[in-house]
Amino acid sequence: MILVLLGAPGAGKGTQAEALSAATGAAHVATGDLFRAEISAGSPLGLAAKKYIDAGQLVPDEVTINMIQARLAKADAARRVILDGFPRNPAQATALDAAYAVSGRSIRAVLLNVDRAILEERLTARRVCPSCGRSFHLISRPPKSAGVCDGCGTALITRSDDAPETVAARLANQLTALDAVVDLYRGDGRLTEVNGVGPIDEVQGRLAAAAAATGLTA
Repeated sequence: MILVLLGAPGAGKGTQAEALSAATGAAHVATGDLFRAEISAGSPLGLAAKKYIDAGQLVPDEVTINMIQARLAKADAARRVILDGFPRNPAQATALDAAYAVSGRSIRAVLLNVDRAILEERLTARRVCPSCGRSFHLISRPPKSAGVCDGCGTALITRSDDAPETVAARLANQLTALDAVVDLYRGDGRLTEVNGVGPIDEVQGRLAAAAAATGLTA
């Protein structure tokens, strides 16, 4: 079972994917974490991705897809997987389907629905750790010590693309691609939509119920 967790930037995919992974035993595969791990390890795929990242370019779909396939081939991802941050466009979704068309692995998608105004509020209050990549929110998920990462103690930063003047443009660009992926999964009946607004534990409950309905169970 491969569960694709979809949502706009700021929808809470990472937070919810971590909780769902802990509850079900599914491997949580986040593309951002995967890129950092492969680059740190100096793997061929990591070096290929680093070349584009260092040049300020998007990592090509082929490199991303190969990295995802390599990760899904590991033992901990053999039964249940939650994909967080992939696929980002219809080409990646189609490639994922093609890669597992004959493997017997079921691919379903769950969308965390959050209004755009709420997304903008969440994104401008987000703080991230430049060292380990953890994400915090000043209102809904603040660090235990102000301005410091809970995991590694590094001073948190505000990402340049979380500035109010850039959030609207960023959302417009990414929501277009997300809508195309959502339409693909909705079109063939593999999409479940979940209200992503409310206390974190309430959203966790809705997501857990939706995931169980798709077949992702402990």
